[in-house]
Amino acid sequence: MLVYADNAATTKLSEKSLDAMMPLLKEDYGNPSSLHTVGQKAKEYLEEARETVANLIGAKPREIYFTSGGSEADNQAIRTAAYLGAKKGKKHIISSKFEHHAVLHTLNALEKEGFTVTLLDVYSNGIVKPEDVENAITDETCLVTIMTANNEIGTIQPIAEIGKICKDKGVIFHTDAVQAVGHIPVNVNDMNVDMLSVSAHKFHGPKGIGFLYVKTGIPVRNLIEGGAQERGKRAGTENTAAIVGMAAAMKDAVENLDETAKKVSAMRDRLIDGLKGIERSRINGDLENRLPGTLNMCFEGIEGESLLLLLDARGICASSGSACTSGSLDPSHVLLSIGVPVEIAHGSLRLSISEYNTMEEMEHIVKSVPEVVSYLRSISPVWEKIMKENNN
Repeated sequence: MLVYADNAATTKLSEKSLDAMMPLLKEDYGNPSSLHTVGQKAKEYLEEARETVANLIGAKPREIYFTSGGSEADNQAIRTAAYLGAKKGKKHIISSKFEHHAVLHTLNALEKEGFTVTLLDVYSNGIVKPEDVENAITDETCLVTIMTANNEIGTIQPIAEIGKICKDKGVIFHTDAVQAVGHIPVNVNDMNVDMLSVSAHKFHGPKGIGFLYVKTGIPVRNLIEGGAQERGKRAGTENTAAIVGMAAAMKDAVENLDETAKKVSAMRDRLIDGLKGIERSRINGDLENRLPGTLNMCFEGIEGESLLLLLDARGICASSGSACTSGSLDPSHVLLSIGVPVEIAHGSLRLSISEYNTMEEMEHIVKSVPEVVSYLRSISPVWEKIMKENNN
């Protein structure tokens, strides 16, 4: 049995997304910037997709800028707000310690340009406190950027409350909603956000495409120069097929949100029930305010890499955290930010499931994980030491 339980890293392309893309790949393949019939047909597809994704998050079509994905959208949003603030003499940015590296690395780069960055604590439940955001805002603050849902532990942040604070104080608020869109309700008006990042391959759309929502009135800063595409704010011939595929996948995900969440949550809860009894294990993040399909656990006395390899040998595809840092030997910055000790953070496992998974697959995981953990502990000198200390 092959069980794909790494949907937070990427998802299977849906049939609806693929079907929507096919005409753009075969017949209507024109450049949307061309004035001839084939090009203008492609442009019709492009603008229809823009209207679709805008409506799905409560935005206006002209507030949507297509990008190559979430990382580019995060970069463009943060730099837009930062340089806009700098023009007004405001060079302070607030974020959290467990943001995606697309955010954290951009903030690191801006620090080298003279900006100051405050990274807020997240606490053991993996949730940012709105009052901490409010207390951190100063007269110099030009941007607050907090993710909607964490990519490793799945905790959902109080975005609407944070957005209200930012709105009252006149500070631009951006949220990385890459893990949220298609999985929980997302509406830019209800959330009080000024900018929001989305990536298609997290909700069964194609890879390499996403978009940035920017509220009307905020002048977008270019990351890529060279053409007049995206109203002059993102040069390069649009990947029309992928854009249309993203719109189809997003529409399908949002329209079936409640039904999918119910199914996926039931499978996630089966994993929790089946794995929480493993000795010296812990579930990371709040048990209530979390995405339907994400479960992150740590097991003392083992290395996450060994756990993943042995699970893979049993046909279970999982991860120890973000796919963007899978080559790193360092423990997850997300787990460290919520207070997990380094030695325990090394033994982490992220299981992220979707509506394509089955309860039978969950039973396979529930059977396999304890067996693999037990085996790894039986050959682990670290576990032996833990047991000796526990018996003394």
